[in-house]
Amino acid sequence: MYVILGASGQVGSAIVDHLLAKKLAVKAIIHNPEKTSEIKKKGAGVAVADAMDLNSLIDAFQGGDTLFVLTPETGKNKDVLGETKTILENYHKAIQQSSIKKVVGLSSIGAQYDKGTGNLLMSHMLEHAFEDLDIPQVFVRPAYYYSNWLAQLPEVKKSGTLPTFYPTDLTIPMISPMDVATFIGDVLVKDDESKIYEIVGPEKLSSDDIAKAFSVVLKKDVKAKQIPRENWDVTLQNIGFSPDARKNFIEMTETVVNGDTDPENNGTTLVELKTGISEYIENALRDKEHK
Repeated sequence: MYVILGASGQVGSAIVDHLLAKKLAVKAIIHNPEKTSEIKKKGAGVAVADAMDLNSLIDAFQGGDTLFVLTPETGKNKDVLGETKTILENYHKAIQQSSIKKVVGLSSIGAQYDKGTGNLLMSHMLEHAFEDLDIPQVFVRPAYYYSNWLAQLPEVKKSGTLPTFYPTDLTIPMISPMDVATFIGDVLVKDDESKIYEIVGPEKLSSDDIAKAFSVVLKKDVKAKQIPRENWDVTLQNIGFSPDARKNFIEMTETVVNGDTDPENNGTTLVELKTGISEYIENALRDKEHK
């Protein structure tokens, strides 16, 4: 049985759907019990668990042989890395008390660095959390999600401005989260040897490129505008980020701006997936309209 953590999230729910389409046995682990009936209707088993509660994880992992793990980010954490450490220790203990024989983890490009990268350190910690366990461990490091830009859609529609933390001409690897989910779904089924994948979209993109894609899809002139560095903290505070979440997000953003989030491409497997930004935005807006 495939046990999927974060099964009500963007990537996790798509992984569940991908595995169910293959007629495979799936147990979806969720935090919010209100999602239970919705997921059961798809044909998956459901377990409600809190990553900070070891006993609930031990119960949830029972009967599984392949586990998908991730490090949850909420923006509300009082101690981002401290809570990540606790979560990973709980995963480790729960795996030891289960029949899990393989782990696949959602990491991130930039996970090779062990300091100074803010939220990316969560992925570094994940990749090293199970080193003493004698089971295959596969980690998937995706590039920056296209979906992150959708948070700016209301402002884009309102003013024709795309706010960005990055210099507007800075190009970085980006990817469709749906491509990520499909890729991970296949890895869960097929790969039985430990390895690290770094996955990117068809091209590097800048904030200017994203603005152009919005312009085409929305048929509206859109321009990218960088948020000044001195305004980063208050911008994140207004979104609702905790002080420690702001600190770690800013460290991560500075890592990106400094050009340190290209694929490591050293002892890893680099894979280029196909969906482009305009296709992704068109599909995402179509899905929003249908909900």
